[in-house]
Amino acid sequence: MHMLSLVTVSAVPEHRCFIDGLDNSSLALGPWNVSALEHAIPTKANGELESCLMYDPSSVGGNETTIACVDYVYDTTYYKTSRTIDWNFVCDRRWMGAIVQTVFMLGVFTGAVTLGGLADKIGRKTVFCWSALFQLIIGVGVAFIPEYFSFMVARYLLGIVGSAGAYICGFVLTMELVGPTKRTVCGITFQAVFAGGIMLVAGWGALIHDRQLLQVIYGLHGCLFLGHWWLLDESPRWLWMQGRAAEAVDIVAKGLRINGSGIAVDKDYFVQKAKQQAAVEEKASAGLSDLFRTPNLRMKTLNVCLCWFANSIVYYGLSLSAGKLYGNPYLILFIMGLVEFPSYITIVFVLDRLGRRSITSTLMLSGGLCCIIAAFIAQGSTTSTAVVMAGKLLIAGSFAVIYNYSAELFPTVVRNSAMGLGSMCARLSGALTPLITLLDSFDPKIPAVLFGVVALASGFWVMFLPETMNQPMPESIEDGENFGKGDTWFSQCAGRKKRQNSIYPDDPEQMVPLKNIESK
Repeated sequence: MHMLSLVTVSAVPEHRCFIDGLDNSSLALGPWNVSALEHAIPTKANGELESCLMYDPSSVGGNETTIACVDYVYDTTYYKTSRTIDWNFVCDRRWMGAIVQTVFMLGVFTGAVTLGGLADKIGRKTVFCWSALFQLIIGVGVAFIPEYFSFMVARYLLGIVGSAGAYICGFVLTMELVGPTKRTVCGITFQAVFAGGIMLVAGWGALIHDRQLLQVIYGLHGCLFLGHWWLLDESPRWLWMQGRAAEAVDIVAKGLRINGSGIAVDKDYFVQKAKQQAAVEEKASAGLSDLFRTPNLRMKTLNVCLCWFANSIVYYGLSLSAGKLYGNPYLILFIMGLVEFPSYITIVFVLDRLGRRSITSTLMLSGGLCCIIAAFIAQGSTTSTAVVMAGKLLIAGSFAVIYNYSAELFPTVVRNSAMGLGSMCARLSGALTPLITLLDSFDPKIPAVLFGVVALASGFWVMFLPETMNQPMPESIEDGENFGKGDTWFSQCAGRKKRQNSIYPDDPEQMVPLKNIESK
């Protein structure tokens, strides 16, 4: 909700120059009365009024020259108030509105760098819960900030604790609390709720027309997190890798008890097993730099980073452009969220059958083609809207899969750092997206074609990543380096022998107790 709240809170309505003698307010109901304004405002080739130009009132002799607007009149058909209306972020000040979204994404970028590594050191639950609390406070407080630069600072902080601290840590915690057969359903459901948030942004925006109250409502959704400190367990996989085996086994035993499995857990046996496992693992603490130390892990890291970058730039490029599609903007934004659900439902059923690599690559290549095709179809047409929605559906699917895929590719000791790095790349492209959309001033085709080309390039490179379907998640750095060597889409098609997945003789599923319990 905070990621896309500016689509409504800082919405850009239709606008034109304020004309003395004809207008008495900066707010008006559209459509514009073209006949009464034709002598004051020039028209475009399609007959619409220019939104940023007017005829110079001082020009004489029939030689009418145009000048930039001094003040503006806004169409209030859909938006009664917004930050854009308050601060006139249109025409030559349009970039100032785009910068606010860019700053938010830079906040997520910063959070991914700092909080991702922090969660690998002090725990997923701790970072998640504190980030969620700050997200609630800042998410509500930002509504009452009247000044532009303070507003940007608040949005920056909201990006750090919201999408980086709460969202990424929450996802990693979700993936580490379940076994391999449940990762697909839990991971995709986590992403589906994001689409639900987009629909809530649209729904609340349609009901509440005061932008300050609207932001407060968005922020108060953070109250849902308040009980997590007591309801949520720390990741047993993280505890296990930190040498806190007794706590990890207690959480697994609690899960077995709640599931009604009736299996008794021999705590002493598993604590002893953890000590034996620790004896063959590296003692040094692993960090972000370890992702680039060895060739196979380095190549996978760079590949995944580009994949996050490409998915984000297309996803947010299409989402933020919802206001440019013709029709009720709230309905369009709602449909943009709704259209993701068929993709998520389909993925839940096919991801464990077709694999992560082939689905991610196919969806990205198809989504990239949709972006390029949409650029060459008349804007506002039914066909154009349908192609954009299809692109959104496809790229939402690949964006959901890359979360699961990344969590399964990287070892436990640096998993949160790797997810944070991927998220950092995604937010870097997310920060660039609002600025790239400004290039439509030169040619409306440029942003969409650029998005499409990036998606096509990444979709092809994903074919070189190893498949993780039904494979144990790697644990140590050495395990992560050995994982997937020689396994590409091309080698699979050529029928080469499958690679070895783990350095461990008994190949544990991320955390030894989980496998041993299932085998009893």
